[in-house]
Amino acid sequence: MPPEPRACSYPTTGSPGNSPEAAQAKPPPTTETRPVPAEIDYTERTQAGASRRPSSKALGKDYGPHDVRREWTPHVLAVPSEWPVASGPDLIGGQFLVEGGTPMEKRTLGRTGATVSVVGLGTWQLGGDWGRLSEREALTVLETAALEGVTFFDTADVYGDGRSEQLIGRFLREHGGREAGITVATKMGRRAEQVPANYVLDNFRLWTDRSRRNLGVDTLDLVQLHCPPTSVYFDDAVYEGLDTLVEEGVIANYGVSVETVDEALAAITRPHVSTVQIITNAFRLKPLDQVFPAAAAAGVGLVVRVPLASGLLSGRYDAATTFPPDDHRNYNRDGTAFDVGETFSGVDYATGVIAAREFAALVGAETPQGTTPAQAAIAWLWQHPQVSTVIPGARNIEQARANAAAGHVPPLSDSFDRGIRRIYDEHLRAAIHPQW
Repeated sequence: MPPEPRACSYPTTGSPGNSPEAAQAKPPPTTETRPVPAEIDYTERTQAGASRRPSSKALGKDYGPHDVRREWTPHVLAVPSEWPVASGPDLIGGQFLVEGGTPMEKRTLGRTGATVSVVGLGTWQLGGDWGRLSEREALTVLETAALEGVTFFDTADVYGDGRSEQLIGRFLREHGGREAGITVATKMGRRAEQVPANYVLDNFRLWTDRSRRNLGVDTLDLVQLHCPPTSVYFDDAVYEGLDTLVEEGVIANYGVSVETVDEALAAITRPHVSTVQIITNAFRLKPLDQVFPAAAAAGVGLVVRVPLASGLLSGRYDAATTFPPDDHRNYNRDGTAFDVGETFSGVDYATGVIAAREFAALVGAETPQGTTPAQAAIAWLWQHPQVSTVIPGARNIEQARANAAAGHVPPLSDSFDRGIRRIYDEHLRAAIHPQW
């Protein structure tokens, strides 16, 4: 028997506006279309670390004073000189390079067969649930991440009720579509009432058709069930419906996004599940014990979300830090809106601040000089060989660049790993380990 169901992100009210029928009745989202130029006017850069990149004119849009294309200067990754980073010209889907090293590592995304960067980009924030982010700011984040070598974007139909998908779709159109070299994973199911009966083929068609319109593609690269009720992971008919969408060319691959270890293990046993997305970070270690080895043995890709525990592991927050009213780190600390594990990884905020302070000290003592706590937290995850990609979010250029730089952190030591486990055991295990 499957475990009892539990709540996940984005509860729905079951109102007509959120029903699958309403989604079908709504006209396709209005999106601005612009022809992709046949020839792009590239600005040549000769300095070490610079890129060949599309000009604002060629891309057909000037994003204003924060446009990374309009106000470009030759850029070298903001990483210490001893880190292994390579040199040469690049385009979207490449990375800024410094002489004498190698590009960001890429890995196979499970059964999809796609090759993706070990550091991807989570785009929940583009929908507005981390505070308001303008369209200009969102598009700049996407472009910066891609220019820094990120080749995997993760989104969902419920992020901003489709806004995140639409922004990614616009980005792809303005950068040559599939030629941009980006794999886009979306998620479905959270716009409907969360009952198992809604996870059927007819609804899958409605949901994926909407995502295809939002992203401007005929076939979705990867669709993940978005933390559905637990019993859904054990339902043969669900996987048969997803297989049908693959056969019809609506989706290329499918996976699941889960809350618990048990849900992940159930999905991994299914022969056509390509990926499992799960929360794992220095404050959430349980998946390392069972999910990581099971996924590796089955050839299932692991997408790691919430790698910074909603920012706690960045070392930037203290007891006095406040968050905007529309930020889930304000309104969902007690799990009122959705599963509390999605906010600060389920860690009590005051306890998390103490643990994060110890983590920052560990980073200072045990990692290469110049490594930030956030970069160490991300690098520690992708340096587990079972992980396909880690998907931190970013709200601005600086965060996008810093996160991508984590893909170049040299191998971390065994003593660093032991330090993480000590902090977890002392402050977090008793409260966190039994829950997810």
